[in-house]
Amino acid sequence: MALWNKKLYPLVAILAGLFIIVFGLVMARELLACSVFLAAVFVWLLLFGCWKSCLHALPMFIIVAGIFFGIFYGATGTVNSGWAMANRFGAVFLAIVPGMSTTPVRMTRSLSQVHTPRSVTLGMLIAMSFVPMLKGEIKRVREAMKTRGAGSVLNPKILYRAFLVPLVMRLVNISDTLALSVETRGFALGKVRYTIYKREKIALSDVVFVLGLIAGAVLVIVL
Repeated sequence: MALWNKKLYPLVAILAGLFIIVFGLVMARELLACSVFLAAVFVWLLLFGCWKSCLHALPMFIIVAGIFFGIFYGATGTVNSGWAMANRFGAVFLAIVPGMSTTPVRMTRSLSQVHTPRSVTLGMLIAMSFVPMLKGEIKRVREAMKTRGAGSVLNPKILYRAFLVPLVMRLVNISDTLALSVETRGFALGKVRYTIYKREKIALSDVVFVLGLIAGAVLVIVL
């Protein structure tokens, strides 16, 4: 159960991600302290309603960290090098979680409120929308392959002709549609006046979240 139902303020999520990754990479060689900090951050994110993003990132972290732990342990023969590498990947994956918990629309509103250049705002909007869109297109192409009985994608010929070519064509068409949609909605890159329909505001939960991260980092360093 989240402490607050309100999602993190988007810019707070970005700054929190930067703090987590920088602190985690700096403290990676402090094996136990860094691991405790990352575990505490994981629980803190769960408490603040980021549990879906945490659960999505956790399996990938386990796989990637496990692979690199094995590589560095095999190369050096010591657990410490593999543990430090696992800490680094833990910091990277946890830094992604706050950003994953916000929506592209809220991020665009927040960047617009602080008068971020429109090119940066548009780039962030497209970047955050790309991965879900790509997953949806891959799913549609796979369903079309199953409907036509195209066979397995493990076959190189089928992978190229029945999967990659349709996927690339769909992405090209989507990029054209996206460009027209942005232009139609008056999303200009020049210095033009614009309004924000719904403004994003920093809540008490955002302040508590940031203070909790800072307090955790200080305790790790002191203790």
